[in-house]
Amino acid sequence: MSAGKAASQKYNGKIPRAKRAKILSRKVVYRGRVYAVVVDRVREPKGVTALREVIRHHGSVVILAVDDSTSPPRVLLERQYRYAADKYLWELPAGHVDPGESPAKAARRELLEETGLTAKVWRKALHFYVSPGILDETMEVFLATGLTPGKAQPEDDER
Repeated sequence: MSAGKAASQKYNGKIPRAKRAKILSRKVVYRGRVYAVVVDRVREPKGVTALREVIRHHGSVVILAVDDSTSPPRVLLERQYRYAADKYLWELPAGHVDPGESPAKAARRELLEETGLTAKVWRKALHFYVSPGILDETMEVFLATGLTPGKAQPEDDER
C-alpha cells in the first residue's frame, strides 16, 4: 500500500494485533526466590531465528504515599541501602508481588512493612513494564492517602 493510500484511509480506532514470536526451545538457566532467567530460541515474526535472554519476575509495586494532612501535602521517601547499586538511595516504598498475591494487597503489605503506615484511600495510578527489552516485570504504582502511622514490620532482609 502506498503512503498516499494509507494516509487517505480513515483510522478505525483499532490497533492491529501484532504477530508474536514463536518459542522453538526454552532453557531455564537460573531460578531464584524472586526471579528466573530463561534463554528462549525464537522465530521472530519476520522469520529471523534468535536467542532471547529474559528475566521472569512476578511483578512489583511502588507506593506514592502522600501525607495530605499538611499544607502543602508531603510525599514519603525512604532511604535504604541497595546492594546492586552499592549506595544508599532515596526511594518511594516499593517491593515485589508474591506469587498468587494481588498487586493491591502487595502495596498495602509493602507500605506497612517498610514504613509502618497504613492508608485509608488507595488508588491505582499506573501500570507499566519496567524494562521490556530483557524483563517481563510489570510495576503498578499506587497512590495512598489518609495515612496513619504505626510500627514498621520489615522482612529479615530489610532490617
